[in-house]
Amino acid sequence: MSSSPLMPMATAVWLVENTTLTFKQISEFCNLHEVEIQGIADGEVAKGIMAYNPIIAGQLTREEIELSSKDENRPLQINHVDIEISNINKKIKKYVPLSKRQDKPDSALWLIKHHPQLKDSQIAKLVGITKNSVTSIRNKNYWNYNNLNPKDPVAMSLFSQKDLVDSIEKAERRIKREKNKKEKDKQQNLA
Repeated sequence: MSSSPLMPMATAVWLVENTTLTFKQISEFCNLHEVEIQGIADGEVAKGIMAYNPIIAGQLTREEIELSSKDENRPLQINHVDIEISNINKKIKKYVPLSKRQDKPDSALWLIKHHPQLKDSQIAKLVGITKNSVTSIRNKNYWNYNNLNPKDPVAMSLFSQKDLVDSIEKAERRIKREKNKKEKDKQQNLA
């Protein structure tokens, strides 16, 4: 299975600058013409392109480069690593198009109506708006309150159902703690 590395021109620049591989080996690995590699070495091609280290990127190993450096007829083999992608990683904030930005206050209103136990800060974090906006929506003094239409944020994929369930559970634990504390304080005041 032959495939070219990520950013082949930048990878070729790095290989020319940092290895003793032949132009043919580099051109075959990067799927570029040998004349282009010669041009990179002469400084006529790829001016201004930042070198991209294929070792750091996990596409090559030092051992692979050394083996091919010793035998000019040996082609470089790209290092195929199966990367496991999990949902455990930090949530990456994604760009929300202008047309979808109105969905955030609408979603906050939906959460306020359907899950009043959630704190404003929790709603703000889930939906991706400020806590002040959520508070003003809850108090019905949001600047555009009359035009808001409650919309299910999970259905609009602003966040996952799991995120919502986690937040609701956290809010319920907080309410239970507060209730227990009030009862404990009440009993202490009676004693």
